[in-house]
Amino acid sequence: MVITAAATALPDDTASTPASVVDLAGRAARGALARAQVPASSIGVLINVGVYREHNTFEPAMSALVQKEVGINLDYIADPEPAAGFSFDLMNGACGVLNAVQVGQALLETGSTERLLITAADVHPGGDADRDTDYPYADLAGALLLERSADPDAGFGPVRHYTADRPTDVEGYLDTDTMGRHGRTTITVRREPGHAERLSEFAASAAAGYAQEVGIDLDRTLVIGPSTTADGAGVTGEPHTAAPVLGYLRALEGVRRDDYEQFLFVSVGAGPSAACVLYRPEGR
Repeated sequence: MVITAAATALPDDTASTPASVVDLAGRAARGALARAQVPASSIGVLINVGVYREHNTFEPAMSALVQKEVGINLDYIADPEPAAGFSFDLMNGACGVLNAVQVGQALLETGSTERLLITAADVHPGGDADRDTDYPYADLAGALLLERSADPDAGFGPVRHYTADRPTDVEGYLDTDTMGRHGRTTITVRREPGHAERLSEFAASAAAGYAQEVGIDLDRTLVIGPSTTADGAGVTGEPHTAAPVLGYLRALEGVRRDDYEQFLFVSVGAGPSAACVLYRPEGR
């Protein structure tokens, strides 16, 4: 399974309405489809992994709304294939994209679909992260378009998950005792002092363990790890679920083809939990 295209999307500063996860994820998805030059009708499965949503929306599934926004299989009579335009949410915080990659591997390897789309989008429940200095994450979306490859040496390796042997020091939740009439536009994100350093150490430990288990030459591997900055001027906060997509695009822009032969994706978040997966592009 290889990455055919990837794209990110940021809020439109000129828009009169607050940022929406459906709009951002839809724009990122359409950007990936445009780069790959494939129609929305070719997508068999869409997996959405975003966590934070405007108005703290939980139902209906965001994936169904993103599917509609992108225009994937809107007419079941015209396209009745069982694996055409199926979508679902899969939430596991910062590790969500790599969880979706793991699910995508099973779907593509068994022939359930030929092409799969992963979307990740987070926005402040009030619709504007820039106006809440205590909210740590950026309003940001990313999309990965995946498909089967004829090259047996290309694509993703096994996804591995790791859990730290200590209590979590970062969590996001809706405080029902204090939310009052503003509950739909607020969220509580608790992060203990020094958590960023501890998560970085945990990510490094997970990456080292994965490299030893899978047998990776780290001198020929570019590590795409957690990022503390978002892409684009004027964006406040750090990437969350879309971080692996942003990191992959940055890697493609800044790395010469002969410098590295493969990438190691590393995600880390609440739990504390981490996920790692090796990726070898086609032709390397």
